[in-house]
Amino acid sequence: MKNLELYNECMLCPNYCKVNRNGGKLGVCGESAIVRVAWSGLHKGEEPPVTGKNGSGMIFFSGCPLHCQYCQNYQISGGLNVRDGSVGTEVSIDELARMMIELQKIGANNINFVTGTHFIPSIIEAIDIARSMGMTLPLVWNTSGYESIEGLKAIDEYIDLYLIDLKTLDRNTAKNFCGTERYVDYIKPVFDFIVKKHPKYKYKGQYTTPEGILVRHLIFPGPLKSTTEFLEYYAKNLKDKCFLSLMVQFTDPINPDKFKKISEEDYDNLLTYLDILDIEDGFVQEIGDDVEWIPDFKLDMPFPKNFCTPLEYYLDLKKEN
Repeated sequence: MKNLELYNECMLCPNYCKVNRNGGKLGVCGESAIVRVAWSGLHKGEEPPVTGKNGSGMIFFSGCPLHCQYCQNYQISGGLNVRDGSVGTEVSIDELARMMIELQKIGANNINFVTGTHFIPSIIEAIDIARSMGMTLPLVWNTSGYESIEGLKAIDEYIDLYLIDLKTLDRNTAKNFCGTERYVDYIKPVFDFIVKKHPKYKYKGQYTTPEGILVRHLIFPGPLKSTTEFLEYYAKNLKDKCFLSLMVQFTDPINPDKFKKISEEDYDNLLTYLDILDIEDGFVQEIGDDVEWIPDFKLDMPFPKNFCTPLEYYLDLKKEN
């Protein structure tokens, strides 16, 4: 398992810790080389072609290289200074592979790796094992965009669809909402790399996972300058190569009323700006979406009941541990 040597002097994310995670050292991600999974199952809350008919086969990993102050997955990501490792189950590489097989058996549209950057070596090994066992599903890399090129070079050949955030290009916004202003230093090189590898988004039908790059942008509270700057960059550099998902679901997970929701006027102005920039291909979340998007990963069903089906195999592993 040569890939696992990448943990010896870890450079899998832009933090470049260079710690020996195989030796039990923890990176900024908060994790050693032992994979921890926070939840797995079918999820119907992704974009329609990703969700498909039955749901996307999600594997949420514990830990994260980027500790956003208001991360909706803060219980597992290390956001809001949650570093006690209370949410997540240790799984072996063989067990991770088996999870992919079991997700395929229950009808998953794809295997959706959520925040897997810091476990890339183990994920690669597990994919190879799962494929040898008959796993044929497309693979989705669901990421904040805070990636190192070293890590991307290792995982890229396995990925069918990048479901990737482009949170902001503004340093102050990154500092306030993304945990570090350094986010803006790495996001453009990341897109340069993946667009070169995947130059065209390929929509393959309502229930079939697309190929290429689907760019997510969450609108942060306050002035829309950061979002308009992103849209201008997207229109100039990405709109003919990617697909856009514009989201308005921002919530402070601890104090839901801390920030004002986007106004109808600002929302309408953004829709108009999309037309001005000739951005046609994509999804825009409805302003009236009242779904509670802050999951509770301490529950077997962290999302609303009609949005998720837990993977029994993972729940069994969780009980065993």
